[in-house]
Amino acid sequence: MDWRPYETEEEREALIEMIGVITQEAFGGVIGMGILKCKFCGSSNIVKCGRATGGGQRYLCKKCGRKFVDTRTLPYGRATIPQISATLSAYYGGMSLKEIKRHIGQLFRDFPSRSTIYRWLTKYTRVAINETRKHTPKVGDTWVADETVLKVKGQKMWYFDIIDYDTRFLLATHMSRVRTSNDAKALVEKASQRAGKVPKVIITDKLPAYIDGIELAFGAETKHIRSKPFENEESTNLIERFHSSIKTRTKVMRGLKSRKTAQLLTDGWLTHYNFFREHESLGDRTPAEKAGIRFPFKDWLDVVKSQAPKIPETIKVEITPVKDKIKPVRKKKPTKAGKQRQTKSVLPIVKEIRTKEERR
Repeated sequence: MDWRPYETEEEREALIEMIGVITQEAFGGVIGMGILKCKFCGSSNIVKCGRATGGGQRYLCKKCGRKFVDTRTLPYGRATIPQISATLSAYYGGMSLKEIKRHIGQLFRDFPSRSTIYRWLTKYTRVAINETRKHTPKVGDTWVADETVLKVKGQKMWYFDIIDYDTRFLLATHMSRVRTSNDAKALVEKASQRAGKVPKVIITDKLPAYIDGIELAFGAETKHIRSKPFENEESTNLIERFHSSIKTRTKVMRGLKSRKTAQLLTDGWLTHYNFFREHESLGDRTPAEKAGIRFPFKDWLDVVKSQAPKIPETIKVEITPVKDKIKPVRKKKPTKAGKQRQTKSVLPIVKEIRTKEERR
């Protein structure tokens, strides 16, 4: 960029700030990009100056001459918080790892490897899942259950899901290789434990395993309605749309590699579905908001920010010196250049003493 038309430093800083605002508006404020400034003097005339002990980027301010570390990076990490949060949002939004790498490179001029992206996904997905377990949703009395098949390590795995009809909140997920009554029982028991109540009505498809599974779990307390998609109002259209979203997610993954990985990333996507993804049918609200949950994280950016160290607030103490009690400091007289102070030598006195002793 040609800085010659902008002679003063104030004009250059104003131009840089304007570029930062335009860049942030271009990305919709999601990534939080901006021009980094010196945290001591506020100048934007900074350059990179190596790495800090924790691995973060160190900068040097050319105006005040001080060094500081980029506060947007997490401890012992080189990637910034907006970069990691953008990766998580892109992944659970439907992008593949290859597309995410190209997307992050275009935005931040940094191309993370697939192993790095996978490490970010597993780390912060666990953080979000652990936080969701602390909140209990307020759901209705009608639940909808269904199952779908996914490929895990080349083998077919059945996913049982159950959703609240009123809030669209996904209550539980169960993964199994077969479709038996024990799997159906495990699904509804997980949902009852998550919601803290027993439903009055459960709507399922024609799978025979639900008949014995629901009866073994709840007995006669819950009414079981067997339905087909597009049959009537109380059909499983809701969960069928949910399963279509799940299959779209797995098409991007092109087959989950292990059962443990499948369970973790699927639970992460369900967290994204319940707590971060807005639904048009709910008035552009998330199922968690509809269920009365006050979740501390609004998006994946808040999840990543929660792992940043909390900086303690500094207490400013003003000290007013008392002039009467301050002792004046005497200044030493400057010596002339090239000359040293001459100190008295002790050698002549020692010689006189020796000569007197020799005479005696």
